[in-house]
Amino acid sequence: MSQLNIKVVIPARYGSSRLPAKPLLEINEKPLFWHVVQRVLEAGILIDDILVATDDERILLKAKELDVPVVMTSTSHISGTDRINEVARLQNWTDDTLVVNVQGDEPLLPPDLVKGLTTFAVENNHFDIVTAVTPINSLDDFHNPNVVKAVVTEIEQALYFTRSPAPLNRDEPMDYSLALRHIGIYLYKVSVLSRVCEFPESLLEKSEKLEQLRALSNNLTIGVMRYLGDLPHGVDTQEDYLALKRLMK
Repeated sequence: MSQLNIKVVIPARYGSSRLPAKPLLEINEKPLFWHVVQRVLEAGILIDDILVATDDERILLKAKELDVPVVMTSTSHISGTDRINEVARLQNWTDDTLVVNVQGDEPLLPPDLVKGLTTFAVENNHFDIVTAVTPINSLDDFHNPNVVKAVVTEIEQALYFTRSPAPLNRDEPMDYSLALRHIGIYLYKVSVLSRVCEFPESLLEKSEKLEQLRALSNNLTIGVMRYLGDLPHGVDTQEDYLALKRLMK
């Protein structure tokens, strides 16, 4: 994989409205971001190609203590995409470098998801950005605004992302067989990353609070890989954290 010039950036913000200091929460005496780094290593990415991007001195110091590559970024970014764009500039990565944006709060991130996304991106390089989805398996998830839905065409291209139930079957409103949950992992070239970040926050992005809508609002294409493996829940709340802590004993 390293021959493809792939970098993985793991945004780790200190501030979180629902769970402050989340990246530093410990499971088995290691912080959340450390566990995410281990999953990326298990996907075959070299440690020198992984970077934790933080906005806080405490996370920076902890990463250095654990020998995890880390870089300090601005506290004023609107989205993880903006933070990763700053990292690409700070590191002087070339325009054709492939950057994977991995969420820093998923300590059980499946390594095969990262592998699959990189393979999909190389095989479908006509897309500006690639991301992943998985089937929605319950009506509750279909209607849950915290479960982001992706509306995807037959050629695996995203039409829209929304917190609303979609796509809605007009004749059978209880049918969610076409519904797909968006997985918050992205891959893009540095050249595309800089283009996305040149655009201002879009109206749809601001309304839905979904950063990928900035790309769609400005005519960039997003390819979608369907992931059918198990997808453990990330850490959004204290309850999530405690559940994962029990699971990972």
